[in-house]
Amino acid sequence: MGRRRGAGAAVQAMTTVALIDCNNYYVSCERAFDASLNGVPVVVASNNDGCAIARSSEAKALGVKMGDPIHLIRDRLTKHGVVVRSSNYTLYGDMQRRVVAAVEEFASEVEIYSIDETFLNLEPFADRDLVDHANAMRDQVRRWTTIPTCVGIAPTKTLAKLANAAAKKNPLFDGVADLRDPVLRSWVLDRFPAGDVWGIGRATATKLAEIGITTAGQIRDMQLKQARGLGTVVLERLVAELQGVAASAVEVIEPQRRGMAVTRSFGTPVHDLETLMGAVAQYAMRAGEKLRQHGLVAGQLTVFFHTNRFKAGAGQYQGARRMSLHPMTADSLELLAAARRGVEAAWRDGYAYTKAGIMLDDLVAAELRPRTLFEGDVERRERLMTALDEVNGRFGKFTAVPAAQGFRRDWKMRAENRSPAWTTRIEDVPMVSAD
Repeated sequence: MGRRRGAGAAVQAMTTVALIDCNNYYVSCERAFDASLNGVPVVVASNNDGCAIARSSEAKALGVKMGDPIHLIRDRLTKHGVVVRSSNYTLYGDMQRRVVAAVEEFASEVEIYSIDETFLNLEPFADRDLVDHANAMRDQVRRWTTIPTCVGIAPTKTLAKLANAAAKKNPLFDGVADLRDPVLRSWVLDRFPAGDVWGIGRATATKLAEIGITTAGQIRDMQLKQARGLGTVVLERLVAELQGVAASAVEVIEPQRRGMAVTRSFGTPVHDLETLMGAVAQYAMRAGEKLRQHGLVAGQLTVFFHTNRFKAGAGQYQGARRMSLHPMTADSLELLAAARRGVEAAWRDGYAYTKAGIMLDDLVAAELRPRTLFEGDVERRERLMTALDEVNGRFGKFTAVPAAQGFRRDWKMRAENRSPAWTTRIEDVPMVSAD
């Protein structure tokens, strides 16, 4: 059984790394329990059924692009018989757990990178035919979950990511690209666009193009000093990885996360202060939970809400307030109190509000937060937050909530085409009968 690491965990240096990536993941999860979706174009919409965030290969062939607003392409979707599903993150999260369970026996170490991508340490298996090994792993994932995958194998994580992209796009690899061979690796890198390399953003790609660097192979050949000067330590690390040197072997200063946000659009417009307070209370509680998960505290909180600026003829208003938090905190109830003060100060009657959110800035590690002379019983509040997280983690989100949040969420996001919770709610578990 492989040793599992959570997302974002530190990674041991590997010399044989694989990345297994689920193809069209959200669509594949929907198809796992609904055979009528096989072979037809399918699009999964974002929160509130806003934009296309996953597409089947059939939908891609019809020209549906990532981020296309559903309401603007609805006629085209209807014309071509495209099935639209609301996002079902409960299902996707549980399917990820099953995928990871299926791959664990094929690696000595497993690191979940995202909901559909997992890095694997294959070093103990390096004396085997790793293409066969990867195909056996893909077969097991397919049998356990029905989800198709591709695998990239290489000496570093950046190269494994690139190998995975090659496996997915180039039929020569038939779903598994093993780039441990230097000659094959150079052949792929010399044909791989620089802008598609993992970690190269649009601004960096533009800078690289200005000096004539347009392929991954040319990035690999940069001097480390030149890379740091052009794109900071991030590009320097990336060049090292493309040269086959693991990032952990390069001196790297991890960037400090500076902010986080919890924002949502409402399924129906909100016209009264009490309802908006309920929504903001939920966002503040979630923001505190996220801070504690990352071991951070915040020094600034901004609460905002606004009308639909795209709705012609409707009254427009945007309210926002920014507040300092003294002492810096990850206490959800303190964040909630600050957010309520902000909403009360910015509220205006007579408008139809369609979105609200909480943004947190000036984040520092909880153990490094500056102390103040007049803090209350911090340890007691920390125990309260820990208990709150454990209750909601064990019995489901919103099991324990402050009274200000309430249990009615008439404003909740629209999800008109959401599939059942096939694997996590007993009443939705598929029934099979046999005569």
